[in-house]
Amino acid sequence: MSDQQAKLSEQEMKAYRVQGFTCTSCANIFENNVKKLQGVEDAKVNFGASKIYVHGSTTIEELEKAGAFENLKIRDEKEQKIERESFWKQKANIKVYISAILLVMSWLLGEQYGEGHILPTIGFAAAILIGGYSLFIKGFKNLSRFKFDMNTLMTIAILGAAVIGQWGEGAMVVILFAISEALERYSVDKARQSIESLMDIAPKEALIRRENKEMQVHVEDILVGDIMIVKPGQKLAMDGTVIQGISTLNQAAITGESVPVTKTVGDEVFAGTLNEEGLLEVKVTKKVEDTTISKIIHLVEEAQAERAPSQAFVDRFAQYYTPAIVVLALLIAVVPPLLFGADWSMWVYQGLAVLVVGCPCALVVSTPVAVVTAIGNAAKNGVLIKGGIHLEEAGALKAIAFDKTGTLTKGVPAVTDIITYSGNENELMTITAAIEKGSQHPLASAIMRKAEENSLDFNGVLVEDFQSITGKGVKAKVNNELYYVGSPNLFEEVHGSIERNQERQIIEMQTQGKTVMVLGTEQEILSLIAVADEIRETSKDVISKLNSIGIETVMLTGDNQRTAVEIGKQVGVSDIKADLLPEDKLNFIKELRGKHKSVGMVGDGVNDAPALAASTVGVAMGGVGTDTALETADIALMSDDLKQLPYTINLSRKALTIIKQNITFSLVIKLVALLLVIPGWLTLWIAIFSDMGATLLVTLNSLRLLKRKE
Repeated sequence: MSDQQAKLSEQEMKAYRVQGFTCTSCANIFENNVKKLQGVEDAKVNFGASKIYVHGSTTIEELEKAGAFENLKIRDEKEQKIERESFWKQKANIKVYISAILLVMSWLLGEQYGEGHILPTIGFAAAILIGGYSLFIKGFKNLSRFKFDMNTLMTIAILGAAVIGQWGEGAMVVILFAISEALERYSVDKARQSIESLMDIAPKEALIRRENKEMQVHVEDILVGDIMIVKPGQKLAMDGTVIQGISTLNQAAITGESVPVTKTVGDEVFAGTLNEEGLLEVKVTKKVEDTTISKIIHLVEEAQAERAPSQAFVDRFAQYYTPAIVVLALLIAVVPPLLFGADWSMWVYQGLAVLVVGCPCALVVSTPVAVVTAIGNAAKNGVLIKGGIHLEEAGALKAIAFDKTGTLTKGVPAVTDIITYSGNENELMTITAAIEKGSQHPLASAIMRKAEENSLDFNGVLVEDFQSITGKGVKAKVNNELYYVGSPNLFEEVHGSIERNQERQIIEMQTQGKTVMVLGTEQEILSLIAVADEIRETSKDVISKLNSIGIETVMLTGDNQRTAVEIGKQVGVSDIKADLLPEDKLNFIKELRGKHKSVGMVGDGVNDAPALAASTVGVAMGGVGTDTALETADIALMSDDLKQLPYTINLSRKALTIIKQNITFSLVIKLVALLLVIPGWLTLWIAIFSDMGATLLVTLNSLRLLKRKE
């Protein structure tokens, strides 16, 4: 494919929101119908997010025709949510009421005239037709294609019951099935609301100043560079930078962190956050589709399209399970009468009941509803889980490795001690800062900040032949003199050894948890600079929680062993790996995976990218405003805080437990119902109750994940 064709194909991919999905099989039918439409090259349904991606050209009318079998309503992805009529007034439910009234009236007539009378039979038939009309259309279509799904099984069972004269039971099965579908639709919609509520976080309009005129503008029409005016008590509609004013913003909607953050001129602010106190003027920096909240919604919706391993297993199982049930039902209906002379009507009835029990609804819905609910709950609490697979893997983690700087510590190091052996302290500090200006190391910024505090003009110093020595330090020429700045290990290599007095001072500072940097020439050490990075207030508590739930915690750092041990002791990690180069971190993660299989890595998503990628689950800190963190990690903690990590592990474990419970329950309840065939006790009533009960219980069980809080 040429670049031009690729671009064209990309442009033709369009997303639409779908209203009315009840089950994954309906979503698959809709997807196949859309693929057959004229002008459509390909289509992909995302059941969890209730969206369809269409490759090619079509119209909303055509899409609604393709979804007419389920009365699906389609709207453009950017279009506002349609307010649905209340659950009780929905058309699909009105026919259930009519069928139920007809059923009760027919029963009463049967009591009066006898069950075989023409009047109750007509009533039951009318109840079957009204309540099961759409079901039969789907069932016959599938039957003509030899496709055995829930609709096919129910159609055969209901019509079979009518053929053998069980009109009343046939009508009852239709009504119970319709009730089951309505309640399932209600529950699945409830699960999706956790995602839909994210879409309502940011306002759809904002007060914009253009050419000294203030006007209300829809977010789609706001341009990058526009000035947005945000009054106290209002939510921000767009991402931007504060150009005037000072206020506290509640960022809970995005980060899950309820403590307001003070913002002033130059600070970045995000759509969906609440301005609490002052008047702010904000310069818009992103289009509406590029805002952080838009990215979160997009990532959460995409996450739901990713099938969890247990869901893939269930879907494969259902492929073989449904045809096997049809064969079993046929054998139950035919074998006893043919081989043992048993009563045809009794065993045909048992076979029909087996068909109803065989509906795989509960099994098929057991995983996606749990995954959708958990991912939605996590997003509302400031955690982005980018797929069902990562949700399940997070729950199975046995060990988590933490990068030290910026993860367990605040990542803002400060100079604590300066020891000078030769020359003037300010002069040496100026040289050190000038050399470190070319370095990417986090400790370099601490030295430059110290030089600025002391008003040292290090920017005016000419630095030549700058060279980085990976993992150890840097070297450069200043005034034709070659200087080295780096770890004590670097000077052991350059000098062969370090004087005992200097070594004692280095060790003393390292045991206090400080990192020691050395300035020197090829002949001597000129000064020691000790830098310390403050530990985050939450690190100790988080590590303690993780250790208590049986997770091995490991700290990875390029820092020296003594400093690492001191910080490791303070936060309480179970293992410490120090003096690591970037590739050492990667190798250690691989080694840890060999030992535990399931290993997480927590970093800032930028310089830890290789280690994050090598872990089973990569967790990035501080996803707000950090595109790299959102894109490289499997899970992003939106606030720059580890507190969300134990919550995420617990939510994942709870989701895993609920998925296992759902699969087990739906299989056990069907097995028990099937065993009732042996004594001939299985009735259509029991069959539909077992199917309906299992479906509702697994859905309601999954909805428990909505209640999960930190």
